Amino acid sequence: METIASVAEMADRAARLRRRGAVVGFVPTMGYLHEGHLSLIRAARKRADVVVVSVFVNPTQFGPSEDFERYPRDLDRDKALAEGAGCDILFVPSVGEMYPERYATVVHVQKLSEKLEGAFRPGHFDGVCTVVAKLMNIVRPTFAVFGQKDGQQVAIVERMVEDLGMGVGIVRCETVREPDGLAMSSRNTYLSEEERADAVALYEALELGRSRFESGETDAEKVTEEMRRLVASRPTARVQYVAAVDAKTLEDAPVLRSGVMLAIAAYVGGTRLIDNVVLGGLGAVGSSAGA
Repeated sequence: METIASVAEMADRAARLRRRGAVVGFVPTMGYLHEGHLSLIRAARKRADVVVVSVFVNPTQFGPSEDFERYPRDLDRDKALAEGAGCDILFVPSVGEMYPERYATVVHVQKLSEKLEGAFRPGHFDGVCTVVAKLMNIVRPTFAVFGQKDGQQVAIVERMVEDLGMGVGIVRCETVREPDGLAMSSRNTYLSEEERADAVALYEALELGRSRFESGETDAEKVTEEMRRLVASRPTARVQYVAAVDAKTLEDAPVLRSGVMLAIAAYVGGTRLIDNVVLGGLGAVGSSAGA
């Protein structure tokens, strides 16, 4: 595995790969890799001639009171894990490389960016879209792989890629979970023992919602209220939202059906966690993959 820190060097390598017709799979991450990330790298490995993984903790997607400074980082560990999962090129640019002194461009996807996460984290998706667009322009992948845990992010990136004619396929992969169902996240390391036990309520609520749907319930308001009550019953949990939306368009879905995403965000102690399930599975969402 090769490690590249320079934007210019990565762009040059990408151009050479493109000229020779290589299928390039790309996995953008903020590092502190876990099994969820590694599953994305392995998914890219199955489809690509060359797999590029980026590790970049992007400051523009963190709000002023969020955890940018304490976000977990361990590049040596990330290198070993990425190589073991099948990464060929690890791209590790600095903030100065990605956002030089005169940098002034922001990418904004209207409407989709204001819903759910966007209502509580203003500007977050501008930061996400800006960095993903720049990374894709540098790496020039055939396709990029994203995890469904950040379901709204995937929908927004799909919209951006289509609207801007970027020609990059987007592959969605299932959320990877701990044995008790908690979605894997770098932020899980913040949880105390009691909070870790309470955090499983997010998964339990999603499973409750899925079970209600599979039993024939279609009233989204009724189901999401049941889900909210389940999470709120845990001592250290505070719900921010529970919603039912179309997994691709993010439009509100008052009637449950295949392709609807049940999404939840809650603070457990001082840690903000998100999770979701797509009713009917990811096959009900369709694919924009180009590989």
